[in-house]
Amino acid sequence: MEIILFEPEIPPNTGNIARLTAGLGLRLNLVEPLGFSLDDKNLKRAGLDYWPLVTYRLFPDWAAFLASWEGGRLVATSARRGAHFASYAPQASDGLVFGPETRGLPPDLLDQADLVFNVPLKPGVRSLNLATTVGLFLGVALSRLELT
Repeated sequence: MEIILFEPEIPPNTGNIARLTAGLGLRLNLVEPLGFSLDDKNLKRAGLDYWPLVTYRLFPDWAAFLASWEGGRLVATSARRGAHFASYAPQASDGLVFGPETRGLPPDLLDQADLVFNVPLKPGVRSLNLATTVGLFLGVALSRLELT
């Protein structure tokens, strides 16, 4: 299982996600443009001293990522459409795709995904924190993979 962040914007979110992927032994894929430098102090602070354990790849754009993708299904996330995230039946080769914090994944990218899931939110709530959403999806995915 891999995490794909499409055009992430907020350094501490990406740092927290990097720390999570390091702890779980997952690869992190970052698709540019990023809303920060990889040398950003907030990115590094959120990742603590785990950066040497982070396995990541950086891509200049979505097309470059797709050209290199050797995993299985691309599972996109959306605040507005898709099946309830609790219905996700993960496969170990899945790539979980998350969009930028202020915009989410663009419709054309959602259309390219093999599956689309969302976390239903109460009316008036636009979205969840990106790192929280990644954690929710990974919690569901990894617990189900361990049980199979």
